Amino acid sequence: MTIHRLRPRQRPVGRGRPPALDGAPLAPESAVEKVPFAVTRISPEARRAAQEVLASGWVTTGHETELFESEFAAYVEAEHAIAVSSCTAALELALRALRLPPDATVLVPAVTFCGAAHAVLHAGLRPVLVDIDPRTATPTPATVAEAVRSCGRPQAMMVLHYAGAPAPVAALAEAARLPLARVVEDAAHALGTSVGDLPVGSLSRATCFSFYATKNLPIGEGGMVTTDDAELAAGIRRARLHGMSADAWRRMLPGGRWRYTVEEAGLKANMTDVQAAIGRAQLQHFEEWQRRRHALAARYDKALAVVPGIEPLDVPAPGRHARHLYVVRVLAEYGTGRDELVEALAARGIGTSVHFIPLHHLPHFQRTALTPPDGLPGAELLFPQLLSLPLHPFLSEAAVDRVCGELARLTPDRPTGPHAHPSRPTRPRTAMARPYGEGR
Repeated sequence: MTIHRLRPRQRPVGRGRPPALDGAPLAPESAVEKVPFAVTRISPEARRAAQEVLASGWVTTGHETELFESEFAAYVEAEHAIAVSSCTAALELALRALRLPPDATVLVPAVTFCGAAHAVLHAGLRPVLVDIDPRTATPTPATVAEAVRSCGRPQAMMVLHYAGAPAPVAALAEAARLPLARVVEDAAHALGTSVGDLPVGSLSRATCFSFYATKNLPIGEGGMVTTDDAELAAGIRRARLHGMSADAWRRMLPGGRWRYTVEEAGLKANMTDVQAAIGRAQLQHFEEWQRRRHALAARYDKALAVVPGIEPLDVPAPGRHARHLYVVRVLAEYGTGRDELVEALAARGIGTSVHFIPLHHLPHFQRTALTPPDGLPGAELLFPQLLSLPLHPFLSEAAVDRVCGELARLTPDRPTGPHAHPSRPTRPRTAMARPYGEGR
């Protein structure tokens, strides 16, 4: 989750709109077709399923949630799934379940959503920021090893599959000198991602997913923890509802008893049956939506290959990309800075976003997180370049073409003519994502 630049800022009456960067006049705002950064669609089947739950008399955690957990676990090939209120809650619950000592250190990417670092702190632990490779926005074994060398050996690590790209989970754990049992994956972007031939969801001790409104499986809010560890799953299941030994659904079943006990601290972080019903129905459309995301990403790749200075991110490991985000770097070669470009695109009705503000730029984490003494040069280089373009299953080809056309037109001093910018040579990438459908 992050703030999206969906439209230009409102200007006082009487002031004109900003001039176009390329000198061309802007069309009247009413004539500009809007291209929002993200669109949330709840399928007709999901709406009907929610209505059925609302009419059933039981709307909180119950049978529908259990069915969603079972179906989701099967989809990601995990033994257990525990539905919770958000991915942030999932991360905190997973970290608590590792039973680390208070103030134990946890490696966290420097470029990630602030909620991930909050989850570490709320679990009573301390985040250690790990630098990233600016070509991928993801930590490497080398940057992990540097964080360990300069900040000490950690007790656990959080691995982010940034934008849906597969991260080298095992290699990063090895660089941290940690077993996979001490790794929690932040898969908020990564439903549909595979690392090699293995789907994200059962690679490490626990994997945490998001169902926020803009995610690949949108419910509105919600999260899921998957694991192959039965004991860990049982602990998270209790902890998501105050640590109670039995939830209300279990107590109300035939033969159920009203008594319960609480042996450990817990949270109020359960998912409702209304959310679960929406999720189950949305999951039926997921493969179709993923195929659409991959087709649109391929269209972006082809169109942006002729725009100098707009560079899509490399993929850090072999596998399948979930295509949650389409992120580019706005390089110096482009001739216009990222922030100015965001405003110019917004003035043309094109929404964009930035994923993310590095954690060490945020005052709270400057006080509470550990940063390597030599700083985070990869994150510093990447942040002013980061730009996320519109990508969702309901985006049209014409909208992609319009975004790419505006990016080409907004290049300062751009030559004109059919051969103005020859395709830039394809440079080798660290690892190419496989086409959608492989590896499952």
